[in-house]
Order: sequence, then structure tokens, then C-alpha cells
Amino acid sequence: MKMAELLAEVSRLHHPNPPATPEQIEAFEERVGWPLDPDLRAFYLHCDGADLFAPRTHAFRDPAFSFLPLARIQRARLVISQDDTDKAGPATWYAVCEVRDSNYILLDVSHQAAGRYPLRDGYREGFPDPDYCRQIASSFAEFLAGALRSNGRWFWLSPA
Repeated sequence: MKMAELLAEVSRLHHPNPPATPEQIEAFEERVGWPLDPDLRAFYLHCDGADLFAPRTHAFRDPAFSFLPLARIQRARLVISQDDTDKAGPATWYAVCEVRDSNYILLDVSHQAAGRYPLRDGYREGFPDPDYCRQIASSFAEFLAGALRSNGRWFWLSPA
């Protein structure tokens, strides 16, 4: 599925935030020191974060996937361990999506394949061990497509 189709589905069936401005994207890239790849840029120009598979109410908010707005994206080691030192995990893993149970989906900006950053399982209890925080998608578009098909489930895990 193409990114435009994925974004249309986010808008049609879920809860996107208003789009980020080009200036917000530029400020984000300057803050973190790496550029958004084409999938992420398209997502954030479409919506500055989004909740999938949950009604948005003031009383109860527990989405299966909550893609963070640019202002809330930080190094995973700071988000998960409250420690921004090398002993707490790689400096190149960023929390971009919160999932139920205080776990995260991590963007690995240490390398790209076909111009896209891979995503990892940000399993809190196993963080930062790469055996527990393994790569689960080769791109943001691949992860978003899996999330949209998942009916709110952690599609990258083997069924029990």
C-alpha cells in the first residue's frame, strides 16, 4: 500500500492530529540532528501524530498505537530509562509510537535501507537488548501498514 493510501486510511478511520508545518519539521530535524525520511515526512505533513484503534474522549484514552507528535519524540533511552547516557541504550533509537502497556515502537536512525529508517520493538522489560528490541519493520510505511491491518494487536509478535 502506498503512503498516500495509508494516510487516507488514518484520516478516514482513526484520530490524526493536525499536520505539522514545514517550520516544525525543520525545527525538529535541527533538534534531533537527523532528517525525517520520506515516509516520516509525509506522515508528519499529513498529521503531527495520530491515535489508532481508540475513541478519543476526555475520560478515557487508551489507543492501541499512539504515534507521537514531533515535539514528543525523544531518544528511547530517555523515554524508557529516564537516562540519556550510553549505558542506558543506543543514542540512535528514538521513541516514535507508544503502544499499550508502556511499551514503544522505536525508530533506529543509525542506518537506512532504501532511504528509510527501520523500526524496532521497544519492549520495556528487554530494553535496550537488541534481542528483545528487534527490528520489526524496514520502514515507517511498512509498520504503519501492519498497524492499520492489526485491529489493534501487536502484529509483529508471534501468536501465543
